Amino acid sequence: MLKNYIFALFFLLFTQAIAAKDLANLTPKDLNNEQGKKALIIDIRTPQEWKTTGLIPGSYPVNFFDARGKYDAEQWLASVKKLQSNPDQEIILVCHSGSRSGRVGQFLIQQLNLSHVAHLSRGISSWLKEKRPTQSLCSATQTC
Repeated sequence: MLKNYIFALFFLLFTQAIAAKDLANLTPKDLNNEQGKKALIIDIRTPQEWKTTGLIPGSYPVNFFDARGKYDAEQWLASVKKLQSNPDQEIILVCHSGSRSGRVGQFLIQQLNLSHVAHLSRGISSWLKEKRPTQSLCSATQTC
């Protein structure tokens, strides 16, 4: 009887480990390759951060956390879905250092069961360190 319980426990734990998808950690070079594959790049930083450093070209600013660190995952995901070209399009998250994008990515995978999620593992700071280009949040016709 004890063997059956141990076997059942092992089976449940082992299958959970197999079923769990890990968040892909991308480098700036990897991100360039994914851009060519038409991945959706979402910058989850704050508006002030976007203004300070600019955005990775082709990325979309969709803030995840508010000033108090709170979030509305349902509203955020609805905004992202409007940007997706198809439901299976890979979503790549960007923050400053990779910490927030890692947490949000794990949340999307584990809690919302999304499967096509990755993040820039060291954030835009790694992008800037490699002297890769950025674009302004504001267009030529907007006032920042």
